[in-house]
Order: sequence, then C-alpha cells, then structure tokens
Amino acid sequence: MSDIKKAITDYVRSSHSQAELLNELRELLHSLSPIQQPIDLVRWVPIEKVEPNDYNPNAVARKEMSLLYKSIKADGYTQPIVTIYDEEKKKYVIIDGFHRYFVAKTQKDILERNNGRLPIVVLKKDINERMAATVRHNRARGEHSVTGMGNMVFQMLENGMTDSEVCENLGMSAEEILKLKHVTGFSKLFEETEYRQAWETARMIRLRKDFEKESGEKTP
Repeated sequence: MSDIKKAITDYVRSSHSQAELLNELRELLHSLSPIQQPIDLVRWVPIEKVEPNDYNPNAVARKEMSLLYKSIKADGYTQPIVTIYDEEKKKYVIIDGFHRYFVAKTQKDILERNNGRLPIVVLKKDINERMAATVRHNRARGEHSVTGMGNMVFQMLENGMTDSEVCENLGMSAEEILKLKHVTGFSKLFEETEYRQAWETARMIRLRKDFEKESGEKTP
C-alpha cells in the first residue's frame, strides 16, 4: 500500500494540472465506492464554470452574509455547493449554496485561497426536480421570500406539475399552494375555474377551457 501511495503522490506532484488530476482520481474512487452518494464525490472546479440558478427564493440578510464570510475564512468550506451540469451552457448551475458561491465570488481572499475554485457535488435533475431540490435544501434550514417562493411554484405548475406533486416535492400543504397561487396571480389565469381537490395542471385547465369555449359544453 505504501508503494501505491508513493506512486500516486509522485504522479500528482509531477502533474501540470493537479486540481484536474485529483478530480479524476476522486471520480475513479467514487466509481469504486460501495456508497454512491453525491457527497462521496466532491469536485473542485473553476468558479467561472459555476453560475447561480434564476429561481432560488431564499434570502440571507447582510449580517448573516458577513457571518458566512467569517465562517468560511476561519473554517474553510465545510459544505460543497450542490449543482447540476447544464450541457448547453457547459456550466454547473447551483441548486443549493448560492451564498457560499457568492462569498468566493465577492471576497478575493477566499477565492485566492481556493486557487479560483469551488467545491461542488453534482446531481442529475430536470428543471422541476432542480427547483424542488432547492426548496428542500432551503426549507430544511431557513426561510424563503414569499414572492420568490410563489414564482417558483408558478413556474413548476406551468411546467406541468400538479398541485399534489408540488405539495409532495416541496413539503407544502394544499392551502399553502393555494395562497401562493393568489400571491403570484396564477389563480387569476383561471378566474372561472374552481380550486379542486383533484388538482389539475395549468395545461389541463387550459385544454378544458378551450374545449368548453369551442364546443359550448360545460365539462364536469
């Protein structure tokens, strides 16, 4: 085992791109690991390859942001940033950890200490799953802005999720969803449509209303 350690150490130290080589070695070890969890594979990637999402409803006050900076400065990064990889953009989009990203983005000393890189884990999610993952991370430890949360729910419903699916994925009650619909104006899109326990998607409601308009018949 000591020979293997020495060979790996010499190989890494002789590399012109140690960070990338270490990422490859971590990926190899992860592929061999009996524990297949995201945290088992933390990559250090250039901050230019990481970008925020456009739907996170979580907000952190200036005082907490200052404390986060002090924490990272004193203790380093103890949690990776949770991302998905966007094939079109060729970038890692943040699901959770925007504020940890923002500290490195705005604080030169933190970024320099990390050699311009951020620790990330990568999940494989579609857009609705990404938003749900963001909410689960945020709600497990903090508060959301009502408007931001409402906009996210609006978008998830527009993408075809049912109310029940949103409730299940975000850990919300039907009453909370209904309130957020009113906050965002989502419910006004369907002023003549009653809120139902059956929980129809936006697309289903539109199709039904179009059918009623064209046929002159009222669906049950």
